[in-house]
Amino acid sequence: MNNRNMNIRKAVLSDAKGIAKVHVDCWKTTYKNIVPDEFLNNLTYESREQLWKNNIPNGGVYVAENREGEIVGFSSGGIERSGNYNGFEGELYAIYILKEHQSKSIGKALVKPIIDEIKEMGLNSMLVLVLKDNISRLFYEALGGEKIDTVEVEIAGKKISELVYGWEDIRNIF
Repeated sequence: MNNRNMNIRKAVLSDAKGIAKVHVDCWKTTYKNIVPDEFLNNLTYESREQLWKNNIPNGGVYVAENREGEIVGFSSGGIERSGNYNGFEGELYAIYILKEHQSKSIGKALVKPIIDEIKEMGLNSMLVLVLKDNISRLFYEALGGEKIDTVEVEIAGKKISELVYGWEDIRNIF
């Protein structure tokens, strides 16, 4: 996608810093009353930057940058990680967009290359995990995701429900 205001491209190693900033800032705004403050306060740009330096070379990471070349969102995905969901082979691992840039078009534009990569692997299905209290789950519902499971995760000692949305056929999402 390359509209006047936003450019979507595959991430390169030098993007790790910008991705880490979006990742941490989004956690702090999106999960403020969902995840314990203690956990959010301990999130650092540095630790996330290291995580993304490790992740980017494996592929499946995309960024959205504004006209100034600043990263305002990112997505990552690939092969489904848990092995718990028969028939769901691909996974959208993460998609984060800074609050002031959240609009349907960027979200869709960041999901599309992940779907394309999953299809290139010869896979036609996908799932995503999202915290139940995260309003962005409506985005997945709008893309046709079906709720297939609820799992419980523990973050900083607090049990939180996570919803699993699945698409049996990703060829007709867009």
